[in-house]
Amino acid sequence: MSESDVGSAVDFEFAATVGGWLARPAPPMTDYTRRQVIEELHASARAAEPLVREVTGLGDDGPVPDARVVDRRQWIAAAAESMRVMMGASERPAGFLTSRLTGAQTGAVLAFVSSGILGQYDPFCAGGGALLLVYPNVVAVERQLQVTPADFRLWVCLHEVTHRVQFSVNPWLAGYMSDALAVLTGDSSPDLTQVVGRLADYLRGRQNDAESPGPSGILGLVRAVQSEEQRTALDQLLMLGTLLEGHADHVMDAVGPLAVPSVATIRSRFEERRQRSQPPLQRLLRALLGLDAKMSQYTRGKAFVDAVVGHVGMDRFNAVWSGPQTLPLPAEIEEPQRWIDRVL
Repeated sequence: MSESDVGSAVDFEFAATVGGWLARPAPPMTDYTRRQVIEELHASARAAEPLVREVTGLGDDGPVPDARVVDRRQWIAAAAESMRVMMGASERPAGFLTSRLTGAQTGAVLAFVSSGILGQYDPFCAGGGALLLVYPNVVAVERQLQVTPADFRLWVCLHEVTHRVQFSVNPWLAGYMSDALAVLTGDSSPDLTQVVGRLADYLRGRQNDAESPGPSGILGLVRAVQSEEQRTALDQLLMLGTLLEGHADHVMDAVGPLAVPSVATIRSRFEERRQRSQPPLQRLLRALLGLDAKMSQYTRGKAFVDAVVGHVGMDRFNAVWSGPQTLPLPAEIEEPQRWIDRVL
């Protein structure tokens, strides 16, 4: 099954509809508050761009694209359309019942994610890349953390604008991601015997492991049934995600003290929120969706970027964006000096 075949089995328009039905309501706010946060997020995204360009050394003095400030349902619709474009699927999926079922499942996942995502740079958005900022979630988190709204909104924008700069200055990144996703969703033709054998080997290796299957266990299970080509593609995506998130977190902290007066308070309370315990069902869903693994990407990626930039400076670190061959390997994320020795 090709990537487009996978996409054609999903009714993404129906996924957006179902996701909209299931999305949690936004936190209560007056019309004035709604207008104010939307305007401030637009302004914060514009203000963040030159700060990110200066710290990273990426980009130039060109015009700053506008952000799209959306609610949860609008984010779900945009995400569903982006998935359709990324998978090369047609607007009229084949197989009414099957595509509606998979569309409903996709919509349910998007609804779950929509209540937690603060912002996102979407390189696959129809019509070109777009920066999306989900204002109800920004309001919900700043209230929960009891932080200064203006500071928190700029802090969020610094992270998301960094992603926009990463992709706009390095257009090969989107193609690299798309190629790896095509391998993961494509058919590498393993027969059932091979899959069962891989799974049995994996389970035998874990039979003495008393720990519950957290994010690493879920990831191990996924890798157990993949072909070697798919495992390589998964590693490529994980390492790229770790670099992108870590780089964005590094930029947030580098810019923060000058641009965001209460950055230390925001960072400490945000990290406490990331570590907070959750109900069992929510923990399971987060593990299955890879959200907890993403949290670890922030920590590991930032440690890598901090170490390299601290050792050689940002200008030389930017060699990482030269192409796929200069991206960090799994072992190099944990030992940044190995990346410095290989690339620089």
